[in-house]
Amino acid sequence: MIARVRRWLGGAEPAFSEARIGDAPALAALHAASFQRGWSDAEFEHLLLDRNVVVDCATYGRQLAGFIMSRYAADEAEILSVAVSANWRRCGLAGRLLALHLRKLAGLRVQRVFLEVDEGNAAACRLYRGAGFREVGRRIGYYSEHATPGAAALVLRCDLA
Repeated sequence: MIARVRRWLGGAEPAFSEARIGDAPALAALHAASFQRGWSDAEFEHLLLDRNVVVDCATYGRQLAGFIMSRYAADEAEILSVAVSANWRRCGLAGRLLALHLRKLAGLRVQRVFLEVDEGNAAACRLYRGAGFREVGRRIGYYSEHATPGAAALVLRCDLA
């Protein structure tokens, strides 16, 4: 909340950049704060070294505010993770990151982008549907950490070409 007020008062805009190997600890920390099972620094380092993985970050000053990560092969990509710091949620940052990332993937000649999202994550579902993703599958019981039996992952697809 404090970061949001500071941004409104100061008019600061986020800086967008590609992640580097040295960003692994910050990415892991944000991922751990955003998901029940966060990925480790080593897992992020491994992904960042993969030439088919694209990671875009948003920062305010020196603070990581959000990131989006995809892996691509041939003309398809899968969004592996999207995370935005609690201080920067509901500010449109995820939408800006997603739009930037989809443009970058299109520039890499990716034609189709897939992702999985918890059907109960209404904000994420709205974000993806607003960006042109549509449901192409459903994985029942995918999220075992849910108290709701049968919580599903929606498989979404967006055609870039």
